[in-house]
Amino acid sequence: MSLIKPIESKEDYKNYVDIKTPNSPILKNCFNAFWVGGLICSIGQIIFGICKGRGMDDTTCYTIVSIILIFCSAFLTALNIFNKIGKFAGAGSLVPITGFANSIVSPAMEYKSEGYIMGVGAKMFTIAGPVLVYGISSSIIVGLIYIILNTQSITLI
Repeated sequence: MSLIKPIESKEDYKNYVDIKTPNSPILKNCFNAFWVGGLICSIGQIIFGICKGRGMDDTTCYTIVSIILIFCSAFLTALNIFNKIGKFAGAGSLVPITGFANSIVSPAMEYKSEGYIMGVGAKMFTIAGPVLVYGISSSIIVGLIYIILNTQSITLI
């Protein structure tokens, strides 16, 4: 004879889930996401300031900041440090460029044992692939809408 009461209704199931699900510390998670994301952005701003102080133009500074942040994110992912930061900071560590680099490197590291072609090459974009597809598709659609709405400003030669 079992001492566990069977779940007979949706209400019973909801109560069971509420009992078993741990409470999430929302304020603590938001605070951690805020300061870690801010720290990543501040590091990017410091790199930008150093580049600007060396006399580089804005475009070059932005490029260097992007390259350094992508490299650091990929390197920390390879060392399994970025995943620990992600567990601690949540969405704060997913500042777009660092999160995207992590989403490319993580599957590549995971499937490395399957070889460079079928492992790394094929699995590298499993997470980032849909982001690329929908990002590129939506930018094309928005561009076409822009062209259609601004046909008066386009002059054909």
